[in-house]
Amino acid sequence: MQFEKMKQIHLPPPIGNIEYVYSDKQIIIVEKPANMLSVPGNTPEKQDCLIHRVQKHFAKARIVHRLDFSTSGLMVVAQNAGSHRTLSIQFQNRETEKGYIAKVYGHPAQASGEVSLPLRCDWERRPRQIVDSKQGKEARTLWKVLDRYEECCRVALTPITGRTHQLRVHMQALGHPILGDDLYAHQNAFKMADRLTLHATKLVITHPTERQRLAFVSVVDPF
Repeated sequence: MQFEKMKQIHLPPPIGNIEYVYSDKQIIIVEKPANMLSVPGNTPEKQDCLIHRVQKHFAKARIVHRLDFSTSGLMVVAQNAGSHRTLSIQFQNRETEKGYIAKVYGHPAQASGEVSLPLRCDWERRPRQIVDSKQGKEARTLWKVLDRYEECCRVALTPITGRTHQLRVHMQALGHPILGDDLYAHQNAFKMADRLTLHATKLVITHPTERQRLAFVSVVDPF
């Protein structure tokens, strides 16, 4: 890989550090800060990432799933190949449970609802995703208003599926983009926050060897 031939893009620094929530011989639960890659990219400035930092403390750690660069919150990391395989199957089969909080622009007319809009990659503007009723893959998100403020509100988001940028695109499609979203928010919504206001606050998995259900809830309130 020839890094010197690639144009460097200066990424904003992480907002805080990785928080270690739990660990045993099979798994590690961490809180990823906003503005940190989950895995390395293909240029020099994209080598600092969550998995590389975790591997400094847990040498055999393996990434299982990802959060967007701008999204913060709970992630599970595998300690070995067996646990990685078992956890990956759980995510693939939708056996995990995930919950997020976000601040969105404006006020939904109802207190809760569901967005069911199929998504696909917008190939000409990658990594953006778009709604496409013909070629898109099934995508479902449950949402609920938690608090209402003057120009925005705080919502709980529950993804039933796990498509790329699903929560961000679905809230935009609903007419209430997530504040600080540099890809999908209009200028007013983008300028209302200094980061993407999306945080993974709940993660439920089945332990890969003990087989009991484990639920983790974030104690961080970043916005």
